[in-house]
Amino acid sequence: MKRNCLALLLILLVSNATLAAKRPNILFIFSDDHAPHAIGAYNGWLKSVNPTPRIDQLARQGMLFENSFCTNSICGPSRAVIMSGKHSHKNGFMNNGNSFDWNQQIFPKLLQKAGYTTAIYGKSHLKGTPQGFDDWKVLPGQGLYYNPDMITPDGRKRINGHCTDIVTDLAVEWLKTGRDGDKPFMLMVQHKAPHRNWMPAARHLDLYDDIDIPEPNTLFDKWHDNAPPARYQELEIDRHMHLNFDLFVDLHAGFDGNAIKGRYDKSAWRNMQRMSEQQLATWRAAYGPKDKDFHARKLTADSLVRWKFQRYAKNYLRCIKGVDESVGRLMDTLKQLELDDNTVVIYSSDQGFYVGDHGWYDKRWMYDESLKMPFIIKWPNTIKPGSRNSTHMVQNLDYAETFLEMAGAPVPPDMQGHSWCRY
Repeated sequence: MKRNCLALLLILLVSNATLAAKRPNILFIFSDDHAPHAIGAYNGWLKSVNPTPRIDQLARQGMLFENSFCTNSICGPSRAVIMSGKHSHKNGFMNNGNSFDWNQQIFPKLLQKAGYTTAIYGKSHLKGTPQGFDDWKVLPGQGLYYNPDMITPDGRKRINGHCTDIVTDLAVEWLKTGRDGDKPFMLMVQHKAPHRNWMPAARHLDLYDDIDIPEPNTLFDKWHDNAPPARYQELEIDRHMHLNFDLFVDLHAGFDGNAIKGRYDKSAWRNMQRMSEQQLATWRAAYGPKDKDFHARKLTADSLVRWKFQRYAKNYLRCIKGVDESVGRLMDTLKQLELDDNTVVIYSSDQGFYVGDHGWYDKRWMYDESLKMPFIIKWPNTIKPGSRNSTHMVQNLDYAETFLEMAGAPVPPDMQGHSWCRY
């Protein structure tokens, strides 16, 4: 049966001549915890702050999927599903405590066999040494926002700067000088941002200071119409978001995190201990006056929740601004190198996120806000610019199969997803 890639799913007709043309490069840009409603092109309630102009531009150049879902809304398992094209119980990585078996069949290895050169930079979160890549530099575990260590083929190295910028720099340099120019490429650019603990780049610390972020309608949800477990969780902005560790109140002023006992995410405090004097000075200049104003207002009850939401949402969106700038740099680099006409560009994230929805943050409850992931694809001369697909449901289980068929490589029968290159 003859197949025309994306003929049904993308509602397009692609000729045999197109399929027989030069195999496309694949640039897969992947962030962490980026909720679709925090992307302007998805027309969510955060659109009014214009959070993602370059990602929105990518959507205008290609197709946006409105019903894109993850199979497992936790960072590592989502990545393992994408790598393997198999559900978590099949690929062996069911939670972040597992270690990924890199010896198993994964799509980058299959692309290498098909003649592609491959690279991955940024957050892997699968433990172990990456396989299937001609070059790689990945964060250990969650990694740090400022001056992170990177695991490389030559050992662990500290790279100074903000993580989003560092990952982008590595990817741009590989595109310019590191890849094999005689082969098509598959490049995975995997950002830590906007994962907790939302530490923006120095240039974005004052972004959104002059506005209020719109509140979700469910910020003060009491979960009366939800299943009973929704009332017993640790995701609430009100009760569970820590003023110091999550919202950085007084974190810049010689704060001693060891003095606070309990199960808290202290990564932001630990990261600040690695900052340079200049980075610390910039941080203190940005947050010091805001913290002083917070203490003076002596907020309680709903007023305190609203303040915590604003501090959290602004930092979350500031981290996204760095990712959006990264997308722009990568797209500009493709154009500069005259690669944009034959490169498929995908933007996605490992799951959705609660940005105050239901009064929550994080992603560990099975509602649309955590299960929906963004998926935007630009494929020049194949996908009609400005397309939106609201009909078909896609999953991260389908990515590997789709990438393989884009490359003209066979899709193994034991993969559990379906390529979108099908009838």
